[in-house]
This record gives sequence, C-alpha cells and structure tokens, in this order.
Amino acid sequence: MTYDVVVVGGGPSGATAAEDLARSGHKVAMIDRDGRIKPCGGAIPPRLIADFFIPDDMIVAKVNTARMISPTQRHVDIPIENGFVGMVDRESFDPFLRKRAVAAGVHPYTGTFTKIERDAEGTHVLFRDKIGGNTTKLTTKLVIGADGARSNVAKAEVPGGDKIPYVIAYHEIIEAPKKTATYDPERCDVIYDGAISPDFYGWIFPHGGQASIGMGSMIKSVDVKVATASLRETAGLTDCKTIRKEGAPIPLKPLERWDNGKDVVLAGDAAGVVAPSSGEGIYYAMVGGRVAATAAAASLASGRVKDLQLARKLFMREHKQVFRVLGAMQNAYYRSDERRERFVSLCHDVDVQKLTFEAYMNKKLVKARPMAHLKIGLKNLAHLSGLVSVLRT
Repeated sequence: MTYDVVVVGGGPSGATAAEDLARSGHKVAMIDRDGRIKPCGGAIPPRLIADFFIPDDMIVAKVNTARMISPTQRHVDIPIENGFVGMVDRESFDPFLRKRAVAAGVHPYTGTFTKIERDAEGTHVLFRDKIGGNTTKLTTKLVIGADGARSNVAKAEVPGGDKIPYVIAYHEIIEAPKKTATYDPERCDVIYDGAISPDFYGWIFPHGGQASIGMGSMIKSVDVKVATASLRETAGLTDCKTIRKEGAPIPLKPLERWDNGKDVVLAGDAAGVVAPSSGEGIYYAMVGGRVAATAAAASLASGRVKDLQLARKLFMREHKQVFRVLGAMQNAYYRSDERRERFVSLCHDVDVQKLTFEAYMNKKLVKARPMAHLKIGLKNLAHLSGLVSVLRT
C-alpha cells in the first residue's frame, strides 16, 4: 500500500493530524514509540475541550484557582471565573487520542523512526520495532513529523530543525492527599523561584487522586530531581507514594520553517509550538497537528508542495501575537528572583488576572477592554522599573 500520509509520532499532535486526515478520506499510517509518556502538567483549557471533543471522563481534575508563588514564598491566588481548567494525565490521554485516530481509519504501527528514503517509487519512511529490531518501510506521498522537541524528522529534513532551543522538563506523578494546608486538589501551584528553576518555573498540578510535581530549566547544571524533591518537601508531599518519573525536552520557540519544500511538514513540539512563559503545549500541539493535516490535505489535492507552508501560516495567523507577548514576558521577568518577585506582585492586579485567564481560556488576546490593556502596560513598566514596591500578603 502507498499511503497518502505517514505521521511519525502519536502524541496529541500526531494523533490529531492522523485522525483529521483519515476522517477526510485519506489513507494514513501513524508510527509511535511504545510506552513513552511525556512529562506534562496536563492542563487543558475549555477551548481545547470544545474544539477537539474531549469527553468528560478524560478530565481527571477540574481546577478553579491558580496560585502564583514568589521566591520569598508569597503567593497570589487567581480565581478562574466562569469555568475551569481541565487536567489530563498523559498516560491515559495520549492512548485515548491514538485509539480515536485508529477508529477513524488510521493504520497504527509501533516502532522508532530511523530515516526517510526516496526513489522512483516515492517517499519511504523507515522505522525499527522495539522487540526484534526489524526495519519496516512504508511508502507514502507525504510525511508529517510529530516526533517531539528533538525531532529526528526535523533534524534530517527541515532547515533549522536541529537548532531548536528547549528546556529539560522533569516531573513525578505521586499519590496525592486530600486537601491540606499546602495542597489543594482544585488548585494549580506555579512556583517562580530561582532556587527551583533559575530560568523557568516549578509546578504542582492536581490529577484527581494523583498530582504532577515538576520543573524545567535550560541550564545543564540544574539538578531537576533535587529541585523536584525540594518542591515536594515545601508542599508537604515528600512521603506520598511516587507512581512514576519522567523527563523530556520542551521547545521554547517555533521554527522559522515547518516544511522541507518537498514532502515533509512538522507539527507540535517538532515545530516548536509550546507557549513561551507558560510552557503550555497540549493545546498548541493539537492545533499544530490540525494545521499540518490541513496543509497536507491541500497539497495532496492541488499537487503543489508550496501548500505545505499553510501549516505554519495558519498557526501563526492566530497565535503569533500571543507567543510574542508571552515571550516578552518571559524575557522580562524570568531573569532574576527580584524580577520574579515583581511578577508575582503584578499578579495581584485584578485587570491582569481577568485578561490573563480570558486569554488562556479562549486562546487569544482579549481586545474588548483597551483601557485595561493600557493600565496593565503602565503597571508592567512600573514593576519592571522598581517604581512600585513589592506587595505583601
């Protein structure tokens, strides 16, 4: 069989791309490594739940508050009004997406991508199975590379694909207690503390009867396991049973190019679509999969390889400005504990809270209140310049 598209990677991005293409009548194969679970806080906004038809039984917790914690352990609780942030566990969420893709007609394969070959018969994707080490070759018209932040497809096929910056993220899934003085199963804690991460942040996210505790950093000398142990101790979770431990890279910047001009287009982490500052990736990965599928379908219909460029164009049309603002925020506030302290202080502001969560829930910058934007800009400058004293709680 010659496939229309072979998708390399079966995470949220790859599974979404494969399902969309299969539902539109294309012959699709999906290659996924067996048993890999990505470290992830698991937060998904209402827009993802609606846009991608996520059933309620996939939501392991519903969060109604976000707590921002400063280097001096001050905190600001931000209520999530008129809704909730859903939490998923990637151990069950990713297989659900893959099974749904297979139900739509996708042909699943298990193995590790090795390379792409081309000859007179077409494009061939080669992968090796985990047990016997045997190599299988699939012939296809197009390839979608959705194989993560250090994508082998991107490195081999797309200019700049080997130079994407990333942080190393690590987390531990634990058996969580019921509500305590330091842990709330309906609250996400985000820790901005250089002792935990000098250039990113730490998190404690509820997963129903479990919790994800982790952090990320670009700095190689940072011991992610020691930092996570410190998070657990501060939250009174040291004695909780550890269920599993996971680590992986998280990209920090979208690639300038997502296709090779021939037969390959990237999606998700492989294209670098994780939000700066927040590190949020599931929603953007699934959108990345959807636009990659759209671009692939357009190219197959028209015969024009240029249509593969639609993936990046469609994504950036909607999300470029959000990424730009979040990137500026990360550059401004993550560089020192003094800046992080001021960032948490800024989060006291009601306008900041409302606009932040409206943007998060709906995945777009809110333009309805221009005066609020102006006020936030002025407050932001005041905090960065030190004109505003740090608030105490």
